Amino acid sequence: MPKVGMEPIRRTALVEATIHEIGAHGSLDVTVGAIAKRAGMSSALAHHYFGGKEQIFLAAMRHTLKLYGAEVSAALKETHTCAQRAKAIVNASFASSNFRPEVIAAWLNFYVLAQTVPDAKRLLTIYQARLRSNLVHALRPLLHARAVDVASRTAALIDGVYLHQSLVKSKAQHSQAAEDVLTYLELELKGTPQ
Repeated sequence: MPKVGMEPIRRTALVEATIHEIGAHGSLDVTVGAIAKRAGMSSALAHHYFGGKEQIFLAAMRHTLKLYGAEVSAALKETHTCAQRAKAIVNASFASSNFRPEVIAAWLNFYVLAQTVPDAKRLLTIYQARLRSNLVHALRPLLHARAVDVASRTAALIDGVYLHQSLVKSKAQHSQAAEDVLTYLELELKGTPQ
């Protein structure tokens, strides 16, 4: 008999295990068995909950995006000006909950997955559109017509810092990563009323 109420707990454990396994291997070349073992359950149970490896990867991607969205929402609630909103988005992008080695590796591999899996591409497209939209909304009152270009470059810098961090394999420094992107943003905002 299945234990009542265990499914959400087990799903979450499998998703977290997936992120850790991707981080440990640095690729999507992980098995459902290894994921299930890390989560403390059988691979049959993992298949029961998700159906297959691709679905587990997609669930991990959704989970990562949900945590990121929660970080951004919480950061935006603390702002009062447009410049603060833009900076809060950047800082949330490098929050310690998101900018840790296993999540960085997962992000990089989600980009790879999006090249061949339509559902992954859709999730990534939604993330990119929301990031740009949030940045444009914050920057438009300050930069007017330039807001779209600056938002696109800022989003590209955020993704670039993640890519760079995944390749250097050194300890992720979220404050330095945020500072690198914020330096660019400050240059663009120079001379605007904040």
